[in-house]
Amino acid sequence: MIAAACTGSSHDNKPDAAPGLDGGTGFVDKAAFRARQDEYIAFATRQYEPTSALSLLAHAERARRDNRFTFDPAKAKADLTASFAKIDDFEDTSDFDLLYLLNLWYGYRADLDPALRTSIEQRILKFKYWYDEPSPPGVIDDKYYWSENHRIIFHTLEYLAGQAFPKARFTNDGRTGAEHRAHATRLIDKWIAEKARFGFTEWHSDVYYQKDVTPLLSLVEWADDARLTERAAMVLDVVLFDIAIHLQHGNSGGTRGRSYMKDKSTALDQDVFGLSKLLFDDTTQPYQSGSDAGAVLLARARRYRLPEVIRRVATSSTTGVDRERMGVKLDPLAPIEPDPPAPYGVAFDDPENVAFWWDRGAFTAWQVVPLTLSTAEHYDLWKTKLFKPFTALRDATGNDPEVAKPLARSLAYMVGFGLLSEVNTYTWRSPDVMLSTAQDYRKGAFGEQYHAWQATLDENALVFTTHPKNEPEQGTQWPDSDGYWTGTGSMPRSAQHGTAAIHLYAPQFPSPGGPPLDAFAYLPYTHAYFPQEHFDEVVTDGPWTIGRRGNGFVALWSWRPVRWRDHDPAKVFTHRLTRPFDLVADGGADNVWIVEVGDTARWKSFAAFRAAVRGASIEVNDLGDASGISKGFAVRYQSPTEGELRFAWDGPLTVKGDEVPISDYPRFDNAWSKTAFEGKVLEIRDRDASLRLDFAAGTRRAQSGPAQSRP
Repeated sequence: MIAAACTGSSHDNKPDAAPGLDGGTGFVDKAAFRARQDEYIAFATRQYEPTSALSLLAHAERARRDNRFTFDPAKAKADLTASFAKIDDFEDTSDFDLLYLLNLWYGYRADLDPALRTSIEQRILKFKYWYDEPSPPGVIDDKYYWSENHRIIFHTLEYLAGQAFPKARFTNDGRTGAEHRAHATRLIDKWIAEKARFGFTEWHSDVYYQKDVTPLLSLVEWADDARLTERAAMVLDVVLFDIAIHLQHGNSGGTRGRSYMKDKSTALDQDVFGLSKLLFDDTTQPYQSGSDAGAVLLARARRYRLPEVIRRVATSSTTGVDRERMGVKLDPLAPIEPDPPAPYGVAFDDPENVAFWWDRGAFTAWQVVPLTLSTAEHYDLWKTKLFKPFTALRDATGNDPEVAKPLARSLAYMVGFGLLSEVNTYTWRSPDVMLSTAQDYRKGAFGEQYHAWQATLDENALVFTTHPKNEPEQGTQWPDSDGYWTGTGSMPRSAQHGTAAIHLYAPQFPSPGGPPLDAFAYLPYTHAYFPQEHFDEVVTDGPWTIGRRGNGFVALWSWRPVRWRDHDPAKVFTHRLTRPFDLVADGGADNVWIVEVGDTARWKSFAAFRAAVRGASIEVNDLGDASGISKGFAVRYQSPTEGELRFAWDGPLTVKGDEVPISDYPRFDNAWSKTAFEGKVLEIRDRDASLRLDFAAGTRRAQSGPAQSRP
């Protein structure tokens, strides 16, 4: 029955390029890219993991391209019961599992054990592809549909499932595959249009950019619609361009909208490490996983090739600045009004915009609260893991939006913990060190997975600060939920100019003492991650802690006195670090941290850099508090590189007496691209290669040599 429902067309031997995907001459060399793919496939097939669909896929791919490699997918002992169980039980992240199963099915179904192929097809036909579909009686659907990466994954799954079985009736909702494909096409177009216009919600994410890459690449590789594959390839180019800009010796070291300590403490644990190593090869560290989703799917790709200019950006020795703006402005502290203005015409009360606003984590922003309440009620979401924690607040307001709106506004510094509103990011990069900051982003607010800033010298040598929410959790790894390093009890007001940045911590709400808001408690100190054993030298010089890795330098200053905290590796996960790495500034949750980076190209020696920062003049004015809430600080820092920086809790950043913008940046402003925010054409160029993405026309053109002038 299932086989009869298939399209009949074979996807096992796709051509090297889909129509339109080879536009121009400026792509990476085909033979060189094939060699990079083969290198990873050889690594990924050193050991077979029978419980991994990606491992089976990698082995099947190598068997297809390497006659010397003996592996029969039909006889392989594949045990994918864990993935099937997640799908059957409507668990969160089961969409990831189905994406890998669909890639396995599209590429190698003729080679698989018929029983395994049938099991995959059964899951394709029974899957719930969007939150507005029905759930089977008695089932609680805990899948998370609405974040940026989950949205495009679900839409890609629905499209490819519908394309595969156009005439079949899908058992969850009774619609045909053709109907599912049409539904998904509209939602994919909407997602792509949003990202082309506003950039990415989960900005620079070392975790979730991979989760964008894999569905976009799946569309490029398997979709039969040339228009769709072209547009998917264009957005994929933009994701990879953003990774390339923020890559430092294999480390995706920018500020991030969403990240976790289990990923950000070392490049080797980042989800984008494998794909960036395969594409850009800017690290001598080996591949870390044979079932890395991004690397596996790129290594078997036939249609997609990276534009050469993006590869050149990642490996460039240019020293310079990248400024970017992404997202949509939404202020949860704005005065309440009956009909709040719709940003960019996207209304807050239109059910069609649920995914748009929830993509941005705006569930609890007072402007979105009425839509959140009505949607959760209509689709019975209160029983799910995501919404269940908010039932106390729902009950306290009687589910009345007019009561809920002022409550949401009064608690905005806490309950807006996942809001991903517009961000302006600033990154300075040289061949030896990179410094990246989210400029003045949600100051004083509780944050679940924000990463405000980072200095990056290589794969493991990096520095950042956080305001911890809790003492370290015990365990054998850094868990997602551990607020000691992941996220922040309160976001700093940050500003960077060139090689220097100032970070002002001043939480704008008292730490809750108990239920129902105890989840938003925080600790009375800030701290820095400064892993000494990953540096060649680390010295303490008064309030400065200064490190060198190779030819790169970083100096960190704290207004409050600092101490190294020891962690017992028998109780707390330390990632095999034996020397202190946790620099604690006791005395209060409010503090000033200043960071300066440099390299031998500017300072000639580490001693010269140390002497310069040690002699820098710094003035900090504590602005006091009101009703127990800190009013922040005013700081003057005489940077030895950038000159006098002045920055306070309110007001502008000034450099040498002149105001310097920290908001309303272009979409891209760097050595390779000058693109206006909401620009319809993105051009990336250097002396030898270029890429032109025209999102209005839906065309992608890569060239060797200088880009043509914009008409």
